[in-house]
Parts: sequence; structure tokens; C-alpha cells
Amino acid sequence: MTDLSGELLSANRRSNWIRLRTFIALRWIAIAGQIVALLVAQFGFGLVLEYGLCYLAVGISVIGNLVAIFVFPENKLLTESENRYMLLFDVLQLGFLLFLTGGLHNPFAFLVVAPVTIAASVLSLRSAVTLAALAVIIVTALLEFHLPLRTQNFFILQVSDVFLFGNWAAIVIAISFSSFYSRQVVTEMSSMAEALAATQMALAREQKLTDLGGVVAAAAHELGTPLATIKLASAELFEELDDRPDLREDAALIREQTDRCRDILRSMGRAGKDDLHLRKAPLSTVIEEAAEPHMDRGKQIIFDHFEIVDGPEILRRPEIIHGLRNLIQNAVDFARENVWVETEWDETSIYLRILDDGPGYPPHLIGRIGDPFMRHRKPEKERKKRPGYEGMGLGLFIAKTLLERSGAEISFANGSKVIEEGRFTTARSGAVVEVIWPRQKIEANLNLDLVGSGENPVHQTQA
Repeated sequence: MTDLSGELLSANRRSNWIRLRTFIALRWIAIAGQIVALLVAQFGFGLVLEYGLCYLAVGISVIGNLVAIFVFPENKLLTESENRYMLLFDVLQLGFLLFLTGGLHNPFAFLVVAPVTIAASVLSLRSAVTLAALAVIIVTALLEFHLPLRTQNFFILQVSDVFLFGNWAAIVIAISFSSFYSRQVVTEMSSMAEALAATQMALAREQKLTDLGGVVAAAAHELGTPLATIKLASAELFEELDDRPDLREDAALIREQTDRCRDILRSMGRAGKDDLHLRKAPLSTVIEEAAEPHMDRGKQIIFDHFEIVDGPEILRRPEIIHGLRNLIQNAVDFARENVWVETEWDETSIYLRILDDGPGYPPHLIGRIGDPFMRHRKPEKERKKRPGYEGMGLGLFIAKTLLERSGAEISFANGSKVIEEGRFTTARSGAVVEVIWPRQKIEANLNLDLVGSGENPVHQTQA
């Protein structure tokens, strides 16, 4: 998941999401606006400009659009380099038009911010910074190098130096701010979208495993009676064939293979089943099922409060099991020796805490735990301590999302911060995750419509 998610969240992948038709449509809008502005300047205000060169610049944009329409397929997705060249052309074309029409004295000079903002949204950081720097250079050059705006009486239209510098500063600030703001928003949306997709994939996988276990368990249940009948018949044949050693051996073989089939189906059905009775389970059973894959990883997982009572019966839902499994995995990854799973319940709520004796969460990340953020690559020493773990934050994000979907509230803290409250011992000074469910959200007796009642459904198959 780490490598795949890193690829999905990269800017290079985002740049491949832009269709050529999108750029063509935006450029037609820009071309129409430029032509209208030139016509109004020429016939409305009678400004004296180099209209031949101006229309040439607009014509090049028209030719570029026509070539893109007739040469490339309509649904073409642009690559990183193609996006970069498209936006580079737009910046240069707009800069040339501003040079012909008064530079920063032209009120439309602010439009140079548009292609830079788009670049910050879709290009890699290096390409976006390069394009923004080029735009700043062009705007700075236009302070001194431009053809003046003249009226019919050859009166030069220009603003004072103070306003001219203000225009330059406003454009440079707008390029910097809009680029940063746009990139941050798009990156956040992209990360969240991909993380939610990963969450859905994890839930679908857990649901598929549950369903597969249900099919196997249903098969074991349905085959139990005929297998018992075969075993009984073969046992009777075995007793009655004392005088036929060859047939007696066959009867013994049938009985042995019947026992083998029963054991195979029983072991395959242990993963779970779509049985009405196993849509609910005691709290202890659900937690131990979630922790089972991490029981033999060299760390001791200690379950508190299960010695006397198993806890209330809750819904055995895939999102609860997978979410708790991710939280326990994270605790086992960082623990030195022990992980504790504590549970409490009262009339209104069910409380679950997962603690470890590891180093705890980095203090500067406490507020961001549960967000799908990318971490920098870990140093070699840290990778040796936790081989194969890159730590993108997706595991905790998936756990948090799935458990909140079940109605839980989740909080993260370090045990060292709350030892003085008397809730934990000094050994439990690592990370602490607390999950709180309202009982009406997950208690089986309060959700009979989700648990079901009566006989198990009969699954029919087509021949």
C-alpha cells in the first residue's frame, strides 16, 4: 500500500489527470477575451497600438488550438511535460501581448497570475516554481520594457510610478500567494481522496474476507449432515466386512477421508461466517479477532478486564475489526515489549484503550494523527528498527475513518502526559489510543435489525 499510495499522491500523477480538451476550452475563452479587448481598444477608445503584432499573437494561439483539435484525440490526457509547455506558451503569449499594450500600465496585466495558479495545481513542484519565477521575471521586465498606450492624439496613458510599483508588487504577491494556496488545497484534496479510496479498499477487503469465511462456514454447516451419514455408513460396513479384507480396507479409507473432510471444513470456517449468530459477538471476541494477526510478532498483547466477563455483545462488523486491527498493529510496531488493551463499559458507552510501552507519538504530530500525510523517508537506523515500514499515516487514517463510521470517537495521546492522573502505570508511558462507542451504535441487543433473527438464509446457486 505504501508504494501505491505514494504514487497516487504524487504531483506527476495529478498532472496526468488534465485533459487536452480542458486546456483547449480555456484557451478559446482567453482568445475571445483578448480579441474583444483589442476591438474595444481599437474601435471603442481609438487607442494607437501595434495591432498587427497583437492579432499575430492571438492568431498563434488560435493556430495552436486548431492543431491540438485536429492532430490529437479529443480525450487525450496531457503528460507532465505537455502541461508544462502549454502553460509556458500561455505565459509567454500573454507577456508578449502586455509588452505591446503598455506593460504594467495595462489593467489586464494581472491576468498573468492565472496560468501560474493552474501550474501550481497540476505540475510538479519544480515545474511550478520555474513557471512562477518566469512570470515574475516577465512582470519585472515589463516595468521598463513595453510599448506605451497612446490615444488618437498621441497622448500616452500611464499611471504614476507609485501605482506602477504597486501593480508590480500586487502581481508578484498574487503569483506567490495564489500558487501556494492553490497547491496546498489541491494537495490536501488529492491526499484525502486517495486516502479515502484506500479506506474503501481496506473495508472492501475485510468484507470480502468475511464473506469468504461465510461461504466456507455455510458449506461446512451444510455438508456436516451428509458427511456424518457417510461416516456412520462406512463404520457399519467396516464392522460387517470382517470376511472381506479388501472391502474392509476401502470402508476404513472412506471413514478416514470423511474425518479429513470434516477437519478441513472446520479449519477453513474458523475465519468467520455469514451466520446470523455470528453477526454479533462478545466484545472480547471481536477484540481478540482483531489482534490475532499480531499475536506472534514478538510483542506481548495483554487483554485487561476479560478474565471475569467477556463484555457486552456487539455488532461483528468488518470496519470495527479492521479499524481495531490497524490500531493494534501500530501499537505492536512501536512497542518495546508489551501492548495493553483495556476495556470498560457503563450504561451508555463502551470504552477501549490501546497502550504500549514504546516512545509514544512525536509531540509535534499529536494534532495531525489520523491525517493521511506523507512522512519524510526515515533514517537507516529507524528503518532497521522497523523494517518494511514507511509510515505514511494511512494506517491510522483508515482505522480512524472506519471506527468513526461505526459511531466511535477516537483520541490520541501519550501515556506520559496522563500518568499523573493515576489511570496508567509508568510502564504504559507510550502511545495511547482511546475509542469510545455509544452503546446504541454497536450493541447487538440494541440493533436487532442489523443482527437478524430466525433461521440462517439459504443461498441458492445456479447450475
